[in-house]
Amino acid sequence: MTHVVVLTAQEGVPDAFLAEAEKICAAAPRRLGPKAADVAGTAGMAAELHAALGGAVDVNLVAKADRAKRLLIADMDSTIIPVECIDEIADVAGVGERVKEITERAMQGELDFEGALRARVRLLRGLPVEALETVWRERITLNPGARTLVQTMNARGAVTALVSGGFTWFADRVAQAAGFRHAQANTLLEEGGRLTGEPGEPILGRQAKLDALRRYCAEGGFGPEAALAVGDGANDLAMVEAAGLGVAYHAKPALAARAGAVLAVSDLTALLSLQGIPDADFVS
Repeated sequence: MTHVVVLTAQEGVPDAFLAEAEKICAAAPRRLGPKAADVAGTAGMAAELHAALGGAVDVNLVAKADRAKRLLIADMDSTIIPVECIDEIADVAGVGERVKEITERAMQGELDFEGALRARVRLLRGLPVEALETVWRERITLNPGARTLVQTMNARGAVTALVSGGFTWFADRVAQAAGFRHAQANTLLEEGGRLTGEPGEPILGRQAKLDALRRYCAEGGFGPEAALAVGDGANDLAMVEAAGLGVAYHAKPALAARAGAVLAVSDLTALLSLQGIPDADFVS
């Protein structure tokens, strides 16, 4: 068979599930660690196994060839971190509900990202820059498995890039905390210690993320098939579709419907498992 079925779950993959996988796939599964296993299979087998296990674990089909990737390119908000930074800033500024509604519609693909970003940032006009430090200190954490994912990819010689439609003020700090070698995002303009209500131009959106993937591939001397892209919203769709392994992580339906792999109950170390990397090779 040319594909493997990969089972992952943050809470672990029970032995009973592997027995079910062996029955459906007619092959012995390989345990990668407590939270992951893989087995040779087909798309039909993966669908049958997913139905049999009732969504208790993530079941994805990946190609055996070139399974290990040379580029990790990741969205930040609601992917590497569990929140949308602009929503948290807006909450501190007292305009949380108005901004959150725009964010949700943009992530679902209902609104143009660039226009939605400008509208949200406009509502932050006059906010002291010190408020960003409060958001960072009190509200921003890494998602489970984020640092292990990035550090393991670094150790394997991969390019690691955080490409965010959010803001450099947070992206630079998140990149450092997780270990990304590269980071790019939008800027929040300020004057006299307060936000002006305008983002820097040009705005980094869906096309810019795809352009970044292509640029990192070209610089590395490999094609998009060697890239692993992960995100959660419509703004990530172009880069996720272009990558050899495009992953929707706890994602909105607009992205999950078109991604090559979908993770709904796994942490970010599942991206290593999708590449066939066992827990024993993880770098924390």
